[in-house]
Amino acid sequence: MAVPGEALPLPAPAPAPLPTVPGAPRLTRACGELLREITILDEYGQRRPIQIPAERPLTVFVDKRELVTLMTLGAMPELLVLGYLLNQRLVARVEEVDSITVDWEVAAAAVRTRDGVADLEARTAHHVVTTGCGQGTVFGRMIDGMQGIRLPPAGRARIRQSSLHRLLETVRQQETIHRKAGSVHGCALFRAGVTEVEMLMFVEDVGRHNAIDTIAGWMGLHGVAGGDKAFYTTGRLTSEMVLKSAQMGVPIIVSRNGVTAMGHELAERLGMALFGRASNRHFLCFTGFDRFDSEPEPQRVPVRVVSG
Repeated sequence: MAVPGEALPLPAPAPAPLPTVPGAPRLTRACGELLREITILDEYGQRRPIQIPAERPLTVFVDKRELVTLMTLGAMPELLVLGYLLNQRLVARVEEVDSITVDWEVAAAAVRTRDGVADLEARTAHHVVTTGCGQGTVFGRMIDGMQGIRLPPAGRARIRQSSLHRLLETVRQQETIHRKAGSVHGCALFRAGVTEVEMLMFVEDVGRHNAIDTIAGWMGLHGVAGGDKAFYTTGRLTSEMVLKSAQMGVPIIVSRNGVTAMGHELAERLGMALFGRASNRHFLCFTGFDRFDSEPEPQRVPVRVVSG
């Protein structure tokens, strides 16, 4: 059990350290306290200690102007902020950001850009309320950028059923905060070939949007392209989650949860492979059948029980 107040070690984000892109922003490394120990009273009338996720607010300032407050676990806050800026299309490239400084004493992230963000107030004024947990809004103009998304064709970005099984097994064996305390979502990025998969990055946060933004920040910082990747999440695949994955260039999405109608529609329009209800050896392929090499398992014969 972790010592109260002590941050848990994070899973390695990659098998080996990756270089950052030229002109990458300077980042602090302000990992927050991930778990907090409290005392509960259970159904047997016994008091005992348990651990819960240490959710906290992080207010983001861009060039000294307040932008948004994110509720987060704080595992990789600098990457979260960077990915948020990229996924909201407030910056097009990580090189536009000079530095991100996170200070948990004031619960703030100070972003300094190199040349400012043009029309920041106008670009963040119009928003659409979404189902995002821990974030809650997505700027309306984000939808307009869907026409510019180009994913690799099915012949160059696909996954085999046996590889999907290995992806799910890798996630199942991952040591997670969710196993210790629940109440968080996990997201992972895999290199997904036809015959092999490799986990590159895993992160947990109080909301699935924070987790995918953190992965987007990691990809941008290290110049990792998404065309040969698969994205995994424990959360439901809403339109925003599908769109963010597409903006990251990732054509294959796998979720332990379900898919909404708008998420399904966007994935079909973008030519993405969408897998939901995926756990152990079970899954449903909702879209992108041409990106999937099915290896059907034999149907189990139902057993009829007759009482004597």
